[in-house]
Amino acid sequence: MVATASALKGRCIVITRPASQAASLSEAIAARGGQPECIPVMTIEAVPVSTGFAALIDALDQFDLAFFVSPNAVNHGLAAVRARRDWPAQLRVATVGKGSERALQANGFSEVIAPSAGFDSESVLALPAFARAAVAGKRIIIFRGNGGRDLLGDTLVQRGASVSYAACYARRVPDAGAERLLAVAHRAHALVLTSSEGVGNLVSMLGSRIDILLAIPVIVSHSRIGARARAAGFQTVIETGAGDAGLIEGLEHFFSR
Repeated sequence: MVATASALKGRCIVITRPASQAASLSEAIAARGGQPECIPVMTIEAVPVSTGFAALIDALDQFDLAFFVSPNAVNHGLAAVRARRDWPAQLRVATVGKGSERALQANGFSEVIAPSAGFDSESVLALPAFARAAVAGKRIIIFRGNGGRDLLGDTLVQRGASVSYAACYARRVPDAGAERLLAVAHRAHALVLTSSEGVGNLVSMLGSRIDILLAIPVIVSHSRIGARARAAGFQTVIETGAGDAGLIEGLEHFFSR
């Protein structure tokens, strides 16, 4: 049961996740007496299945491992696959992050390769299943959005694997939201940013008006995001553990000081 004396009580916390991913964190903040404001700085859209993507789906039987970079990759990637064919029974799946792991399990995958600690490409690459001896000569398909970090794929190629990318969704800067961000700035106690790209989108949305937000404490779930936020000019950046639990713990620790 949530303690009634949470340090979040009465605090306005701005959540910048895509709308489809903000509910659980918003509910956790509200359950502690906080006031969540969900203002996405990124939209997620399915992309049409290109000829190249369709060819990869048709050739899934030839792959040894499928990696999904996020819950969006799971949902949009599997939807595209299942619109054309069944998932190959022998094709193993892997991911990073508890949210992605739960999404795969909800889609019927009982055995998911994923790090138990750490929530980035470096953590994945440290797993035995991704060691040089394990991936050399193997074919790996990575389901992801448009662009993104290439560290995982590049490292797997260096370790002897053949890597293909399946772009199954697009991340875009929202058309709306800038005015809401500015309107809530005077009462916001913290701003939650959960991706480096989200920091860039925020700057793009506001332009020179970003100065209005720079004094608001920023809560980030990874050091890379923190570095991007500091480079954007945010004065107070608090790095937390990953996932909702890490963010909530970080928020409560910050406000209880």
